[in-house]
Amino acid sequence: MTFSRRSKAVLAGGVIAALALLSVGFFALFPDRAPAFVRTAMAGVGLTQDPPPPPDCPLTGRPAPGGAIAVAPGGAIPDRPVLAIKVENLPEARPQTGLDRADVVYEEPVEGGITRFIAVYQCREAPRVGPVRSGRTTDAAVLVQYGHPALGYAGAAPIVERTIDRAGIIDVNYDVAVDAYTRDANRPAPHNLYTSTKALWKAAKTKEGAPDPVFSYAVELTGRSKKVATVHLPFSSYSDVYWKWSRKDRAWLRFHGTEPHMLTDGRQVSAADVVVMQVQVTPGTIVDAAGNPSPEVKLTGSGRAYVFRDGRMIVGRWERASLDDPTAFVARDGTEIALAPGTTWVELLPSTIPVQTQK
Repeated sequence: MTFSRRSKAVLAGGVIAALALLSVGFFALFPDRAPAFVRTAMAGVGLTQDPPPPPDCPLTGRPAPGGAIAVAPGGAIPDRPVLAIKVENLPEARPQTGLDRADVVYEEPVEGGITRFIAVYQCREAPRVGPVRSGRTTDAAVLVQYGHPALGYAGAAPIVERTIDRAGIIDVNYDVAVDAYTRDANRPAPHNLYTSTKALWKAAKTKEGAPDPVFSYAVELTGRSKKVATVHLPFSSYSDVYWKWSRKDRAWLRFHGTEPHMLTDGRQVSAADVVVMQVQVTPGTIVDAAGNPSPEVKLTGSGRAYVFRDGRMIVGRWERASLDDPTAFVARDGTEIALAPGTTWVELLPSTIPVQTQK
C-alpha cells in the first residue's frame, strides 16, 4: 500500500494531535510535572490552576514546611503534638543547641536567680537539643494550653512529676525514654545531656495531632505602638537579658549583657516576637541543694504584658482565666495583640522587675 504526500501529511498530523491530547491529559492529571509554558496555557483554558498555598503552622503563623508527615502540595502541618524540651541556661551550659528550631521558647525563673528555657517544637524538627535539664511545676502550667504535649527533661522532684502527669502531659524524661538521650563527652556533666525531637516524638508513642493556635498573627502591625530598639530584662546577673532590634535581620537579637547569645552552630539567638509577661513569683516548697527555694509562677488571672515586634512595642495585658485556657494578649484599647509570623520568645518576668527599653 502506498500513501500520497497529502495522505502522509494527514496521517502525521493525526499522530501529532493524538500525542498532544495524550500530553494534555497527562499534564492535566499531573500539573506539577508540566513545563511552565504548558501550565500557563492550561490555566488559560481552565484545565488547571495553581495549587493552594500551604497552611500556616499553628505556633508560628508561617507557611508549613514541605515534606511534612502529611504531604500536600506546598507543604503541610505535621500531624503530631507539641513537644517541649527543658534547656539549661547557666553560663556553663552555653552555647546551647537547637533553640533556633523551636516555634516558641519560654524563659522561666528558677532557683538561685537563674532561668531555664522551655523550647516548644511542632512544625520543625531539631536533630540535637540541649543541654537538657530538670523540670519545674511552671512547665505544666505553661504547656497545658497546648493540648496534650510531650515533655522531655532530666530529673524532677516527685511533686513536679505528679503535676506533669495530672496535666495530661506525656512524660518522656530521661528516666522514661533513656534511649532518646545521649551524653556529650566533650562537655562537663551535668551540662552535657542532649536529645532530638525525632527521638522524643518516637518515644511519646502518641496519636495526638497538631495543636490549635495559641497566639494570633498578622503580617502588618496595626494599632498603637512605640518605636523601641533595645529591651532590657534584668532577671539576675546570670540572666541579664537584652533584646536588640536588627533592621538588617528583621529580628530581635538576644544578648547576655553585652555578650551576644550564641548557639553552637555560630548563629545568634533571634526572634520575630519577644513577649514579656509580668507574673507573680513566690518561693515554693521545693528547695535545691544550696537551700534556694524553687519559684512558683502564677500563670492565671492577668498582668501587664509587653509585645515587641517589628522594632516596636505594644503595651497591654495578658489574660488567662484558667490553665485550660490559652493566654490572651490584649492592648490598652481592648483589642487583641497580633504577633508577627515567626518564632516567639515568651519571657516570664517577675512583676517586681521593671521592663527597661531604649529607642
